[in-house]
Amino acid sequence: MNDIHQINTERLTIEKACKIVESGTKIVLSAESTALIENCREFLDKKIERTTEPLYGITTGFGSLCNISINSKDLSTLQSNLVMSHACGTGDHVAPHIVKMMLLLKIQSLSYGNSGVQLATVQRLVDFFNEDVLPIVYQQGSLGASGDLAPLANMCLPLLGLGEVLYNGEIAPAADVLAIKGWKPLTLKSKEGLALLNGTQFMSAHGTWAIYRSFRIFNASLRVAAMSLEAFDGRIEPFGKEVNEVRHHPGQIEVAAEIRSILEGSRLITRHKEHVQDPYSFRCIPQVHGAVLDTLNYVRAVMEDEINSPTDNPTIFPEEDIIVSAGNFHGEPIAMPMDFLCTALTELSNISERRIYKLISGTRGLPSFLVARPGLNSGFMIAQYAAASILNQSKGLCWPTSCDSIPSSQGQEDHVSMGANSATKLIRVVDNTTRIIAIELFTAAQALEFRRPAHSSETVEELFSAYRRVVPFIDVDTVMSPLIEKSIEFVENF
Repeated sequence: MNDIHQINTERLTIEKACKIVESGTKIVLSAESTALIENCREFLDKKIERTTEPLYGITTGFGSLCNISINSKDLSTLQSNLVMSHACGTGDHVAPHIVKMMLLLKIQSLSYGNSGVQLATVQRLVDFFNEDVLPIVYQQGSLGASGDLAPLANMCLPLLGLGEVLYNGEIAPAADVLAIKGWKPLTLKSKEGLALLNGTQFMSAHGTWAIYRSFRIFNASLRVAAMSLEAFDGRIEPFGKEVNEVRHHPGQIEVAAEIRSILEGSRLITRHKEHVQDPYSFRCIPQVHGAVLDTLNYVRAVMEDEINSPTDNPTIFPEEDIIVSAGNFHGEPIAMPMDFLCTALTELSNISERRIYKLISGTRGLPSFLVARPGLNSGFMIAQYAAASILNQSKGLCWPTSCDSIPSSQGQEDHVSMGANSATKLIRVVDNTTRIIAIELFTAAQALEFRRPAHSSETVEELFSAYRRVVPFIDVDTVMSPLIEKSIEFVENF
């Protein structure tokens, strides 16, 4: 039986959100969240009845149409029209696990009682999540302000019985699946379409998964780097406590300590070295990997603030009798950090590729391209090419899309974050980084065998043994692609 997670005002962590989606955990609205949602809706209904002033997006049009008042009998039609007209997504389908994360984060955002939605609307999103009725959402179309309008519109079309969903492994019309489930299409009330479409859940769902995976890749990269250091006959002195603590950066200090721990008890690292120092790609692991770790911790903190916030507009404060049209849908607070994380992960890939290059370079007693008979055999020559090609793509993806803005809505929405593009390219960089770390492991394990009978630490040898159960030593040339794919799978499950 799956666990149950209650949606409430307690802080939702990146790790918790991803584990809820990964594990198939069901969600329910807590009594606290139910009361907040119902109280806000009741306040909004009364506010509309008694006020004569226009309320943006509630009794007016949207964007540059904000000065056009809408008749009270048309307020529901206004909201359904909004969802339909804004469903302009295109491109590849968003991966199902990210769509499910979008649903979770939208439910979380609406649960704080600042959005004015009906309880039935939030409950239907909960039903979609629990029953794995996953709307078809497209990767392209969002400017990252006013939130993720196009992808969230595609995500919410099925609430109205429109659009398509992925259900039981098949894409089907939403109306058909709603009929199977016995769910009637919802009739949106005032403000609801805007509450569903304004928000950063497309960006933040991608960012949440990217950060979660990045920490796992990072932890793998430290052990792989330690194996490479051993295979290259590297020195331990650059990882010493004093030399790293004197610079004060938390990531650097933590990485150096972790490498010391990983290599504790190694005979290779303590044996006499002929060389005085190592290349930067080995010697500067604390500085480079440490900077990546500091970036990861920063981006995680920012993203956790985002996923624990209402990000639609207008924002409603029932207790203060306030409805304010502002800009909490703007993606800039997470767009820039996601661009920053692209750079950090690419640097992790960059230094990894350099270690691959050094290991196949035919120096420090290792054979050229890590085969016993180079010439007849090309060995790991093209594995390094593959890593270099992947790295080049990531470098191109490092251009920060948050640097750009293209005005929209006749100039009313004149500055946007482009954070949706930051999010989708970040996922590609995460994938690329995984592949490069996997190729480094492929190479480092091969190189380590040429140091036998000397052995590394218990931690490194356990990693080596586990890896050798899925990828063998390469004695003579063979087809490399399947072995690289097995290496990628190994790193992904680290």
